[in-house]
Amino acid sequence: MPDSTDLPSAPEPNGQPAQAGSPGQATDSSQTNQPNPQDQTKPGSAPSLEDLGFTPQQTQANAQLQTKLNKRTEMLKIHQRLGIVTLIPMAATLITGPMVGAKGKNGQPITEPSQANLDFHAALGGLTTGMYFTTASYAIFAPRVPGNKRRGAIRWHEALAFIHGPGMIATPILGYMAYKQENAGEKVHGIAAAHGAVAWTTVAAYGASIVAVSWPIKLKFWEGK
Repeated sequence: MPDSTDLPSAPEPNGQPAQAGSPGQATDSSQTNQPNPQDQTKPGSAPSLEDLGFTPQQTQANAQLQTKLNKRTEMLKIHQRLGIVTLIPMAATLITGPMVGAKGKNGQPITEPSQANLDFHAALGGLTTGMYFTTASYAIFAPRVPGNKRRGAIRWHEALAFIHGPGMIATPILGYMAYKQENAGEKVHGIAAAHGAVAWTTVAAYGASIVAVSWPIKLKFWEGK
């Protein structure tokens, strides 16, 4: 009787003998159970803005606000340019001011200014006034941005407007009164005599307001805290 240990193994269903404990099967089993390295290195999807708590309305650009900002920027640029150009007729009006005053002191005969000088000075004053209020209109009617705080030199620029603004209203009125008195052959008197002083104060405040936003040197106390 042959030894049972020498008997061949039972055939497998595929017709091949089983090879229990073969190194190849252990290797195949380990490869099957291990995860794919590519799956480990694949990054996860980034969280969306909605996952972070932002609503779609917050993430969309505010087209209306952007349009308002663009219009305000453009109008303030025109305001700045016109403001500098206005200095030309304003300076010319000041220069021609002494030419329209009556001459004569200490009992000397009074020499009245010529009509041409009066008209030229009045025309320069009218041009200055028109350009001034045109310039101001671009700042006054520029769209306002909610929550925009004024600080630094801008506050000085706007504060000085409360000086040169009324001055630009009073100066031509006083100038017209003085003009009428000069045309009547009278010496300028009464409140009209303050025309020159008001004009100089107005120009000084106007020039300071331009320097406040244009001068390259920024003083510390101008900066908002």
